[in-house]
Amino acid sequence: MNNIFKSLLAAAVVAPALTGCVEETFPTSGATQDQLAASSKATEALLWAMPAYYNTFDIMDNGQAYDWGYGALMHVRDVMTSDFAVCASGYDWFSAWEQNQYIGPMYMRTQWYWNFYNKQVLTCNNLMASFDLATADEAQKTFYGAGLAFRASTYLDMARVYEFLPNDGTSSVNLNGNDVAGLTVPIVTEKTTEAESRNNPRVPRQQMFEFIIGDLDQAEQLIASGVQTSDDWHNIPDIAVVYGLKARTYMWVEDYPKAAEYARKAIDTGKYAPLTREEWLSTTDGFNNSQLGRSWMWCAKTMKEDACVQSGILNWTAWASNEAQYGYAAAGPYNMISVALYNKMSDRDFRKLSYKAPEGSVLAGQEPVIDAAFAATLPAYSSFKFRPGAGNIDDYNVGSATCLPLMRIEEMYLIEAEAVAHTAPAQGKQLLEDFMKTYRYNVYSCRATDKDGIIDEIFTQKCIELWGEGQTFFDYKRLNKPVVRGYEGTNFQQSAQFNTTTRPAWMNFCIVETEGNNNEAVKDWNNPDPSDCYPSLKY
Repeated sequence: MNNIFKSLLAAAVVAPALTGCVEETFPTSGATQDQLAASSKATEALLWAMPAYYNTFDIMDNGQAYDWGYGALMHVRDVMTSDFAVCASGYDWFSAWEQNQYIGPMYMRTQWYWNFYNKQVLTCNNLMASFDLATADEAQKTFYGAGLAFRASTYLDMARVYEFLPNDGTSSVNLNGNDVAGLTVPIVTEKTTEAESRNNPRVPRQQMFEFIIGDLDQAEQLIASGVQTSDDWHNIPDIAVVYGLKARTYMWVEDYPKAAEYARKAIDTGKYAPLTREEWLSTTDGFNNSQLGRSWMWCAKTMKEDACVQSGILNWTAWASNEAQYGYAAAGPYNMISVALYNKMSDRDFRKLSYKAPEGSVLAGQEPVIDAAFAATLPAYSSFKFRPGAGNIDDYNVGSATCLPLMRIEEMYLIEAEAVAHTAPAQGKQLLEDFMKTYRYNVYSCRATDKDGIIDEIFTQKCIELWGEGQTFFDYKRLNKPVVRGYEGTNFQQSAQFNTTTRPAWMNFCIVETEGNNNEAVKDWNNPDPSDCYPSLKY
């Protein structure tokens, strides 16, 4: 794409009111809405504002070190599970989410999470509002379809994060006496007026599902019949990503036959294939390069010139890669796989080499690392999964100009296996074994024989496969899985050692209080504050 259109990206991202109001003036550097509607290139620039927004730095303009883009939202979700342990450190800006503290509606971090998604919605709605689909050319229709996929993905995230589901820590009846069970978030489209947005209620699951699947149905039609976008890095959703988003959406509402159908459609496009051992363990390109192999269906890419990269320390690599010695993670809040999940991996599974083996393990010293001397200083179970760009551990201009994964084809294989297992356990088990033997290690065997055991094993393999990629939070919540961090030999810090009996209360996110101040229909309908509702253990 011509650089002049990429230069429009920053102008395309504008801050909404917390109500999600869409009646703001859109900055177009002099272009009118009619000019935008007449130009495919201008419309494409609006489309590129969406992946650009994923890397938006410091949207709150207050220097909070968790405020560095969509990858930070993924990191929040990961540290709320049983699988992602973080060393205690004064540098850990995500400790509130790890320790279930200060995450109620009054806090700045709650506002950041809510604001990020609502600005993302506005970025999508700007494209929808920019032209008339009925008179659009084929290129514009494709861009519109991709924009619908971005918006559907955003609302799918929000619905699954904010939907109140039963748990062992809080009641669905909030302090105002209202039952919020099953409520998601308000829907704001390009047609929503300010008056409507100021009295816009949280919608129940079915209504949100119909909205999301409606966007995806239209996206599927437009993208399948349209032209290709100018995308070499998988920043823009293609038809396989639309199928993948449909698979995720149907999993959310537990329509497992449809989830399996669309996961298989994504696989059958033939465009993507799981990572090999060499690709996965690459010390230069491992999990930082969407063009390595054919696994990555969708990604967010940072460039050297991006503000988050130039910040040095507030970007995906600085937080995800323990090996990037200029970053936050390397300064002490090391990212570690939990002992429990690590121990569920076979020594034959090459994915286990993505983590530092404990002393005495047969795998100790076999892990591919960039700097052996520095790796030796890291605690056991530290992650080597996400490498700095080109393996450069010193220069953030290179090390942080990377891609982060939003969707990989491996997820589709595992969605299909689990979805099938809900209605045909033996067939789901076979799908899991086929995937594992073909792509991970050829002597794998699923020992479970009953439906629940097979689904649990698929869930475990998904946690291993997608560790650190921000997805398995949704499986914990959907499947009502407890979070277990307190046990003999745990590597969770004491203040994060919680054992729940169901999905934890903290997986029902609170909406920020200021949204209720601006939106009367939300004011008394917030989720209960889960902060400090579990006692920490001492192991």
